[in-house]
Amino acid sequence: MINKELKRSVLLIAAFAAFITPFMGSAVNLALPSIGNELDASAKQLNWVVSAYMLATAVFLLPFGRLGDIMGRKKIFVSGLVLFTIATTLVIFTQNIFSFLVLRVFQGMASAMIFGTSMAIITSVFPPGERGKAMGINITAVYAGLSSGPFLGGLLTEYFGWRSIFIFLIPLSAIAVFLTLSKVRTEWADARGEKLDIPGALLLGGGLILTIAGFSKIPGTTGMILIGSGLIFIALFFLYERKAKQPLLDINLLLSNRVFSFSNLAAMIHYASTAGIGFFLSLYLQYLKGMDARTAGFVIMTQPIMMALFSVPAGRLSDKWNPGNIASAGIATTAIGIFALTFLKQDSSLTYIIAVLAFIGLGYALFSSPNSNAIMSSVGKKHLGVASGMLGTMRMVGQTVSLGIAMMLIAINLGDEKINPENYDRLLTTIRTGLIIFAVLCVPAIFASLARNKKLNYRHKENPKLKNKDDE
Repeated sequence: MINKELKRSVLLIAAFAAFITPFMGSAVNLALPSIGNELDASAKQLNWVVSAYMLATAVFLLPFGRLGDIMGRKKIFVSGLVLFTIATTLVIFTQNIFSFLVLRVFQGMASAMIFGTSMAIITSVFPPGERGKAMGINITAVYAGLSSGPFLGGLLTEYFGWRSIFIFLIPLSAIAVFLTLSKVRTEWADARGEKLDIPGALLLGGGLILTIAGFSKIPGTTGMILIGSGLIFIALFFLYERKAKQPLLDINLLLSNRVFSFSNLAAMIHYASTAGIGFFLSLYLQYLKGMDARTAGFVIMTQPIMMALFSVPAGRLSDKWNPGNIASAGIATTAIGIFALTFLKQDSSLTYIIAVLAFIGLGYALFSSPNSNAIMSSVGKKHLGVASGMLGTMRMVGQTVSLGIAMMLIAINLGDEKINPENYDRLLTTIRTGLIIFAVLCVPAIFASLARNKKLNYRHKENPKLKNKDDE
């Protein structure tokens, strides 16, 4: 029996860590114009400021999730916090866009170590019937970071420069390290003694890097070759994993576990449909609407505030009712909201934009907590780190694809030009085209979410708390 003090400590630390990296991401979005001006970066390079971080996170999430199962989830979690603190400190001293992007990669690796284990630790501590609420609180912390990032990031950038964002994060990440080491004495390593599948990790990482890099080269031949090569690497990864003795990803989880496979598919498509919205709106509000970073931050924070407000109630609902139905309703809500944004014009009212962002935020909240609960409750203890890593991988792959789409559209319409009044019309066309693509992408996500419901309905009739056979 796990004591209440350990539960509280784990939830506090996981929520604290969950706040830090989303805060950084959303704050950096608002600082992109300032970073571009100071480091003399093009529009394409600014996109890589976001994409390099997300790509690195996506590449390392599954390996670090698996390594947590083998070596200890707490050990990997703390190591991630330490690496994040170091990389964030070094960012303050960078003087060119190249070194900045390199450090963003290290921040991405650190985030993979944190998020590849955090959900697994929560699932290890909280029994079925309590997980939805716990995950809702953790996801609320994520959205609190997302919502405060534009506001505080805008203020910090406006008055102290973009480097102050990273200065602000250093003590926060250091506190998270201290709390973990002092409050959590337990370690979890349910696959101790097994080996990390390095060939599988290399195939998956290579496939993701080539595919996403290809997006930046489209519509040229090089882009198509990179994307094709990346997809071949990913296909080889799945073929290799089917025969590996101790695979990075147990393919049986995807082939025989309907809830796990379709929930992850829905997550990937949903994030691919939504992650680029903040990037596009940051450019739209600051360039086309002429707002400063602080005011743009106030507008953009509408969406994550709604996520934070409704994630815990949605998580509680998923402990009592079919999480697939709740998540599917969330995706449909998101799709309607994104479609409404496709009508943006340079003179669109702020009231309209804020109302639509609030609607998208509600849909996001209805999807995230129930979907996470469904995924983590569908596997046994031995695979919790892999499930946590897989969930994080789908999120980061989806977000990276979303930004890859944005990068592709910018490359087609703007190339290496710096954004200026002469190309504002092309910037608006780029933004609206991207939003149309995102709205269309939501449709298969709805069907993927609904496809798992037959199994979820059966599980709820058998045990409303979605109890795992390995949780006895």
